[in-house]
Amino acid sequence: MWVSRNQASSTVRNGVQWVRLGDLLRAKGKSGSARPQENAAGGEMAAWRGEVLSLPVDRIWPNPYQPRREFSEEQLEELAASIREHGILHPVVVRPKDEGYELVVGERRYRACRLLGWERIPAVVRDLPDSEVAALALIENLQRADLSFFEEAEGYRRLLEEFGLTQEELAKFLGKSQSAIANKLRLLRLEEPVRELISREMLSERHARALLRLESTEAQLKVVETVSRRRLNVRETELLIERMIQERLGGDGKRRRQSMKGVFKDYRLLRNSVKKLVDQMSANGAKVEFEEVDEGTFVEIRIRIHHRDKGGR
Repeated sequence: MWVSRNQASSTVRNGVQWVRLGDLLRAKGKSGSARPQENAAGGEMAAWRGEVLSLPVDRIWPNPYQPRREFSEEQLEELAASIREHGILHPVVVRPKDEGYELVVGERRYRACRLLGWERIPAVVRDLPDSEVAALALIENLQRADLSFFEEAEGYRRLLEEFGLTQEELAKFLGKSQSAIANKLRLLRLEEPVRELISREMLSERHARALLRLESTEAQLKVVETVSRRRLNVRETELLIERMIQERLGGDGKRRRQSMKGVFKDYRLLRNSVKKLVDQMSANGAKVEFEEVDEGTFVEIRIRIHHRDKGGR
């Protein structure tokens, strides 16, 4: 069952964030250099710009910006079975590339059709610059519930670094809080071997975040192995890490916690004063980001002030 023209236009209309994203990237000088190209496959390219076309599957190349590292074979087979039964309800989105097309949105549908042995697939062709192609691929996956928290964090990082977005801009665009973005990005402080082991042992994001209190990669790996072997929950993991830290510091840590009470009282006064100043600067038109990160053994406050004459970067 092919989608109708009405369904296709609805799909495009519902993609309000595409337009907003393009405006945002262009405003930041990240419009890219992609241009419409002629296609050698018989003039299919000229048919659009808004209709659903039937394109050859073998002329569509995967998206190099795809953030998802692994695709569940079981889920792809389930999707393929659904497509065989009901057809594709929403076309994939592609753009002109070399002698064919490059996938922009719809990686799982594309892979499922290949599993089915389909020769053609319904698609909408859009002339998009590199920056929007990458951002759309990342955002499509970020909005999927089954994306791993490390893949999600990596997607955030790429949007921030490759397209010059701030955490505040990204948070507003995705409908999340700035602190949620910051907390997710903190997970990338874990070295790749630690991330791989966490993923392999299927530990939770809260398990991963607890490990950030440990500075040593070796200690983090040791904790992951212990948690997996003993099947510790998050609270038990936090207690294990606390014991390791106290053993390294020496003593039971009770006197240390007592001495820190006055420090944290002073810290709150300092924090509130700094936050008030940042709010005043923002109210006066300055672009200021305030980030507070609790690392367990210390609290870090970061303030980023953007130059107005440098595109907000």
